[in-house]
Amino acid sequence: MEMDDTQLMKGDKLILRGLKFHGFHGVKPEERTLGQKFVVDVDAWMDLREAGQSDRLTDTISYTEIYRIVKEVVEGTPHNLLESVAQQITVVTLSKFPRISAVRVKVGKPHVAVQGQLDYLGVEIFRSRVVDGQSLR
Repeated sequence: MEMDDTQLMKGDKLILRGLKFHGFHGVKPEERTLGQKFVVDVDAWMDLREAGQSDRLTDTISYTEIYRIVKEVVEGTPHNLLESVAQQITVVTLSKFPRISAVRVKVGKPHVAVQGQLDYLGVEIFRSRVVDGQSLR
């Protein structure tokens, strides 16, 4: 029986907030040459009961492993769109860690050429694995 996204999002998750990196994503030439700061939040859903009972790192996934994926993507090959940056983070995370059932990634640009005050502009995507683990949606 397949769970819908709402059911998935009620489960246990690993949480990474406010990850900051300098990257060169964007469609404007200055974004590709000067780069800018990006702020990323990640939620990775997985069953944490075993780790909660055993108190062993081997029964969970280290936050630093997910942090490294985000760092490699954001500081790596430039993308035109934040949507593509977020998608790459979810694809790598889900493919590297089969125990993760779903990932939500928020990517924000705090320094944008917009008149007015803001914290950041960005995107948030949610991707989940089907129950048999064969495909992503």
